[in-house]
Amino acid sequence: MADNAKLIVEGKTYEFPVLVGSEGEKAIDISNLRSETGYITLDNGYGNTGSCQSSITFIDGDKGILRYRGIPIEELSEKSFFTETAYLLMYGELPSEGKLKSFSERLNKSSLIHEDMLHFFTGYPKGAHPMAILTSVVASLSAFYPVKDTLDPEDEEIIIANLMSQIRTIAAFSYKKSIGEPVVYPSNKLKFVENFLNMMFASPVKDYSLDPDVVKALDMFFLLSADHEQNCSTSTVRMAGSSLANIYSVIGAGICALWGKLHGGANQEVIEMLEHLRDTRTSPTAFVDAIKNNKGKLMGFGHRVYKNFDPRAKIIKGLCHSLLKKPGLNDPTFEIALKLEEIALKDDYFLSRKLYPNVDFYSGLILKAAGFPINMFTVLFAIGRVPGWLAHWREMRHDKHTRISRPRQVYQGPTRRAYVPIQDRK
Repeated sequence: MADNAKLIVEGKTYEFPVLVGSEGEKAIDISNLRSETGYITLDNGYGNTGSCQSSITFIDGDKGILRYRGIPIEELSEKSFFTETAYLLMYGELPSEGKLKSFSERLNKSSLIHEDMLHFFTGYPKGAHPMAILTSVVASLSAFYPVKDTLDPEDEEIIIANLMSQIRTIAAFSYKKSIGEPVVYPSNKLKFVENFLNMMFASPVKDYSLDPDVVKALDMFFLLSADHEQNCSTSTVRMAGSSLANIYSVIGAGICALWGKLHGGANQEVIEMLEHLRDTRTSPTAFVDAIKNNKGKLMGFGHRVYKNFDPRAKIIKGLCHSLLKKPGLNDPTFEIALKLEEIALKDDYFLSRKLYPNVDFYSGLILKAAGFPINMFTVLFAIGRVPGWLAHWREMRHDKHTRISRPRQVYQGPTRRAYVPIQDRK
């Protein structure tokens, strides 16, 4: 605990405690601000507001640092894999060999969804967006897997395994529905990512050949997506979860929040930008010049938190290099992306504004090379982010200080006025 912060309001001095996080972050605890002063704070977009205390993920945007439970993302990307990292996020420590095996087996056993849920998929029109299907089917899981009002540790384990595993199955079934193909059921013989790829791209008349490099790239995409502190969708999960809503509807709310071009849909916009430059044969230099003249926007650059290079972008850029060099996977849009990055990182227009490539600038290229259509990009992001959402939900459930979220507002509408009968209205 540090010294108190003093606030002077209408000549009166108030003191509020200052909290210091384990990484030196400082926060003024204004929980009693309104009750003591009658004032509230206004912080559009919550850019300066801490909504909770958490021990899951640490970000230092100025230095380009990202750590899951204290472990740098660079180390995890080099030494770990998605399901192990998911366990770390969920339970705070890397699993022993036995615990990892048990966790993986539970994920495999949870991969099937109730057979009656297939009626959901047949009810959607062909071509329905996979995200539209995903959001509604995930929220409907509670009808097939009822959630108790009071959860014991075993109940939590079941829910975590169900959601982490079944979202892959729902995502793959959603895709199959969107292209008019029959679903491919999960297999206990395949690992997490391999299983998902097989459900996506195999069919009753065609086997899918698993490429180890594609498996590794998708696993890394999931790992890098697994958590990112109090972003829009995670904050949505915490807010919805604070009402004690069932976990399936809570995760459904997170998926809905993710489905926006300013959040989970950003990598789709990057691909569309790069393909536009390719199709119109616009040179990267000319495109950058147009942006500097306010005639365009460079998608995939800049970040709400990072004012330095996004550490995830460095990792995924390396994956792009290795994956897109493979025969048959070379993509001219990757060369355009590299040229745009080269120009922007030498231009004071971008440097002075601290606009560096973020993870979305390269992640779409990897997903495209792996064979995923653009409308599946946000779905894939959701699969990767589920462990983080669940970790925050679990942390919140066990935090004795958790209260139902209820932000205040500064009202700017009309003051009191009388009702006017319809015949007297102009």
